[in-house]
Amino acid sequence: MDLAKYIDHTLLKPDATADDIDVLCAEAREYGFASVCVNPAWVKRAALALRGSDVKVASVVGFPFGATLSEIKAMEARRVLRDGAREIDMVINIGALKSGQYDVVQDDIAKVSDACHEVGALNKVIIETSLLEDSEKVMASHLALLAKADYVKTSTGYAGGGATVGDVLLMRETVGPKMGIKASGGVRSREDAEEMIAAGATRIGASAGIAIVTGGASSEQY
Repeated sequence: MDLAKYIDHTLLKPDATADDIDVLCAEAREYGFASVCVNPAWVKRAALALRGSDVKVASVVGFPFGATLSEIKAMEARRVLRDGAREIDMVINIGALKSGQYDVVQDDIAKVSDACHEVGALNKVIIETSLLEDSEKVMASHLALLAKADYVKTSTGYAGGGATVGDVLLMRETVGPKMGIKASGGVRSREDAEEMIAAGATRIGASAGIAIVTGGASSEQY
């Protein structure tokens, strides 16, 4: 199994520097990862560094709390897409979900899906599983499907916890066989990644991408 093609090589730390982003992109080129995932301020730099390669640039919207207004999320998405991003990882309105405001959550996701699909980009929806009951994980995944998102994703890495095999299985059961599922948070080894893929994940978000593909160990938390 070519694990590199599953991996979003991720650096979302607030203190990441320009040099750190350059290293991330060079590593992604070398190992052939699916994408680099960086904060919006670094998208243009990453896109330039990866020009001519198959590695895509992903960025985050409404990150990490999901509490930004829907219009601002859509605007943020369009801006980073203009800067060169081709995949968006957005955080849902978690409070609205827990309040039973499902139309608000679906519309929030749909606005970003529309922005992405205008330019052929992907919308990956972070539901933040560590903050949700199982019934809420099912509802959030279902709403992402209704809002025409391309992926449903487990975690930001900022709310404690991370991807679990049980959550990935539950999400796959909910969204069916076609929608993408991204497992993120706490995937730090080849064994971790293979377990997630066996459960139904089609993408792995990790800062430990090199350790995953080389069989090494990583102390990174995301």
